[in-house]
This record gives sequence, structure tokens and C-alpha cells, in this order.
Amino acid sequence: MGQPLLEINNLQTHFNTERGRVTAVDGISFSVEKGEILGVVGESGCGKSVTAQSILRLFDEKYTASYDGEIKLQGEDLLKLSKANMEKIRGNEVSMIFQDPLSSLNPVFTIGFQLTETIRIHQKHTKQEAYQMAIELLRMTGIPSPEKRIDEYPHQLSGGMRQRVMIAMALACKPKLLIADEPTTALDVTIQAQILDLILELNEELGMAVVFITHDLGVVAEICTRVVVMYLGQVVEEANVEDLFTNPLHPYTKGLMKSIPQIEGNRSEKLNVIGGTVPALTDIPKGCRFATRCEYANDLCKEKAPDLQLHEGHHKVRCWHYADIARKEAVEHAIPTS
Repeated sequence: MGQPLLEINNLQTHFNTERGRVTAVDGISFSVEKGEILGVVGESGCGKSVTAQSILRLFDEKYTASYDGEIKLQGEDLLKLSKANMEKIRGNEVSMIFQDPLSSLNPVFTIGFQLTETIRIHQKHTKQEAYQMAIELLRMTGIPSPEKRIDEYPHQLSGGMRQRVMIAMALACKPKLLIADEPTTALDVTIQAQILDLILELNEELGMAVVFITHDLGVVAEICTRVVVMYLGQVVEEANVEDLFTNPLHPYTKGLMKSIPQIEGNRSEKLNVIGGTVPALTDIPKGCRFATRCEYANDLCKEKAPDLQLHEGHHKVRCWHYADIARKEAVEHAIPTS
């Protein structure tokens, strides 16, 4: 493979709070190839959204946030760019779809105004040209009667339509990378499926890479090529989709897998639940960050943090005992021969 489209090396995102400086993203590294769809999964509070917004440097760097490490887009480190140059990147080469389109769209402007503004900021088009492009973008994202809808306000649209507007806005300048931060969370199941199909179609048609952030492992299995599993600001496992689902290595990933409802399972059985909650950033455990919730944790786990290590091929895992756990499970699930 050549140079990755996006390469993140040892990224740290720090915030100044009333209780001191906290690190919400702590030393994560991963890459995104051109045209691929990378899934980022984990519970709330694991740093997924902070990672996404760090890529675009959306936090207040004057008073609130600071970054360390590297975020390279086609070899250029975004953390070294000036504010003016970052504004040329945002929405142009890298776009983002946020969780809640209603709070992301400005309620006092029509969707047409907001779309044309995005186009004219980054591209040299007249107001009329941008307006026609906005109509075509709405049509491309599946909004019916785009000539009518373009002059409506966000509150006049359904949740699914608002999310399609956000996607149209994100695609206005044909970005090389689309970051989708749980874009289907607030939508009903039918609309979720339509939005996922749309993202897949646009990925294929435009050759656009996608970083897809979600809680839903079913969605990951359906649309992603690789997966990064995050826990408390760190990557704990990274693998191809097939490898992750057939052979999850980290206890946290295994717990997430067991929490997926089974279609053919016993309906009377309760879903598996990972005990405890994600610790606060002001109370991060000393050793392995998952140790307080892990049934396999011992004194080593509680005292010394494991590194992210290569297992086989491109499969990476951050766990002291992953090999022993795999051997133990293999014995437990072995089918006796007659």
C-alpha cells in the first residue's frame, strides 16, 4: 500500500477543566486508506467523538484544548497548520456528519442558504450556481422535491431529511474523507438503513474514505472494512472486520460482542452486560484501563499498563493475557470426539 489518506500517530487531546488538566484521547494511532470505511466503536465516554473532532481541530485551542502527536492528511500534519489553513481543510477535504442534525443546522436560515454558504466558502461559484448545486446535492441524497425543500427551514423537515441535509452539506465539496459520528442514532430503523445505504453508495461512487463512529456492531459488520475498538481514550483492539468478529481478542471487545442480541437466541435470556461503567477521566486506573471491569484481571493488570501489540497480520490488541484467554476459551468450547 502507498501512503494512507489519514495517519494518526500517538494523538493526545487534553482539556483544561475546573479539576485540572485531563487527557480525553491518550496516545491513539491508526490510519485510514483511500476509499475504505473504518469503524470506530466503544461505549459512551471512550473518546470516539473527541477523536473525530480532534482530527478537524474543532476544540477551542486558545483556552480549553491542546493536542500532541500527529494527524497527517496525505502526509501533511494538520496540527502544524495555521487557523486559516485549517479552515480550508474543514468541509473541503475533510467533512463531518454530527449525531444530532437539528442542533447542527442553524434554525434561522433555510437549508438552501446553509448549503450554498458551504459551497461558496470553499469553491468559486456564483450564488445561482451554488443554489443549483445545492438542489442537486439534495436530490443525490434522496430528498424528494428538492426544488421545494431547499427553501424550507430545519424544523420543517423530518429527522431523516435533516440528516440527509447534513450529509449533502458534508459532501458539498466532494471531500476525500468523511467522518460520520453516529449519524443514525436518533433515527428510526427504516431511515437508519436508508442512511447507511446512502453512505455506502457515496463511498463507492466518489471513492471517499469514511470514518464511521458508532455503538452498533451490527452496522460495523455490514459496512466497514476495518475496526478500531476504543476504551477510555485508548485503542484496545484493531483488526479487519472479519478477524474481529470471528476472533475478538480483548476482553472488552468480547464483552461488546456478547451484548449483541441474537435473532435465534432464547428470548427469555438476558443480554450480557459488561459490569461497571467507564471511569471518569479524573479517575483513570493505574494499570490496564479496563482492569476494574475485567474478569481476567490480576495484579499485573492493575499495576502496569499493556502496550498495543501485534497479534497476527494486522490484528492488534492491548491486553496482557489475550493469548491465555484465547487458549482457555478454545478448551472450553472444544467439541469432544466420540
